Amino acid sequence: MTTVTLGSPLQQQRIHSINRVFKSAMSEQLGDKHHDPLPQQARLYQTWAKGEVGICVSGNVMIDRNALGEPGNVVLDQHSDLRKFKQWAVAADINGSKLWMQLNHPGKQIPAVLSPEPLAPSAISLGRGLEKSFNTPRAMTEAEIQATIAAFATAATLAKEAGFAGVQIHGAHGYLVSQFLSPRHNQRDDQWGGSADNRMRFVLAVFHAIRAAVGEDFPIGIKLNSADFMKDGFDETESMAVIKALDSAGIDLIEISGGTYESPSMMGAGKKTDVKASTAKREAYFLEYAEQARHQVNCTLVVTGGFRSAKAMNEALASGATDMIGLGRPLSLVPDLAKQAIHNDDFSVDVNNPTTGFKGLDAAAMLSITWYEAQLRRIGRGLEPKYNLSGWYAVFDTFTRLGKFAFAKRRG
Repeated sequence: MTTVTLGSPLQQQRIHSINRVFKSAMSEQLGDKHHDPLPQQARLYQTWAKGEVGICVSGNVMIDRNALGEPGNVVLDQHSDLRKFKQWAVAADINGSKLWMQLNHPGKQIPAVLSPEPLAPSAISLGRGLEKSFNTPRAMTEAEIQATIAAFATAATLAKEAGFAGVQIHGAHGYLVSQFLSPRHNQRDDQWGGSADNRMRFVLAVFHAIRAAVGEDFPIGIKLNSADFMKDGFDETESMAVIKALDSAGIDLIEISGGTYESPSMMGAGKKTDVKASTAKREAYFLEYAEQARHQVNCTLVVTGGFRSAKAMNEALASGATDMIGLGRPLSLVPDLAKQAIHNDDFSVDVNNPTTGFKGLDAAAMLSITWYEAQLRRIGRGLEPKYNLSGWYAVFDTFTRLGKFAFAKRRG
């Protein structure tokens, strides 16, 4: 059998990719005042397409303009200017690269400055000090649940109309779909809560609604936590049951991730002090979980988190545990990473740990996120990313762009 490498094309059911490089969603904050994509969004994704990324997934696009996760979010609904989304899709349609849209609803993970009363499966606030910055939600009614499912389907239909090659449901990192799956955050006593089967009912309903809306030929994926990494949260056993159910339902791609705002260490925020030595050696945080999943499902699997070298990426692919390599922050520093890593077995990239020199300011400005957002905006303006970009520059850039929202807590 031929060994699979980063440069190998992928043909699985509805998934078609020129190679095995998968650009995972990152926070971009490139929505205008109407929450349509700015022109910089098109240039950013065109840059990655020129760099020969196989599949690019957008930063999370919200399905409800009354439920924003962050001030600069893009929203796709019936009030959106679809022309701007079409321009984005056309710009990224080069070199065989495919642009997918990630669809999301934040649930209770809406900063207090953006919503006095967010919606969630249950009226349970975020913990670990986050209740100070995120208001206690109201439990969704049956009608609101059904309307949200329909909104996912509407957004997917519009994404297809705009020219996107696929959609991804954001079911990870503590957002609404993840909240429904979590026994910590979903304590409903109706058909949407309680047992593990009931808690997975929402994500399956979202998938089926999207499939009915977009037809049989349009690829649908999901980003799903392997676990929440919290004592009473969504664990690996339940996660494995969910991916088996989604696979049986006909999902095309599952991207494996992990963590929530309450436990963010595996989301790329902060230091990975709890990573095992074997995991660090292989670079990928979730590869062991993927190895188990590979025996359970037939759909395309993507592992995201931790990859830094072509050697580790190729080894992961050769193992058969994952079909594609998910990359986020490395692509914000090396936009043509795909091209370089495919043609250079010794390729590697270091991901920066930016700082202003003041830990309190770094935390207040969420520098571990906003520094990378600043890099994405540089690329969107036609500039090269800057590895030694000052932490102070990122703070100033964030303040200039977001004004009064700049230091409002918007992440864990």
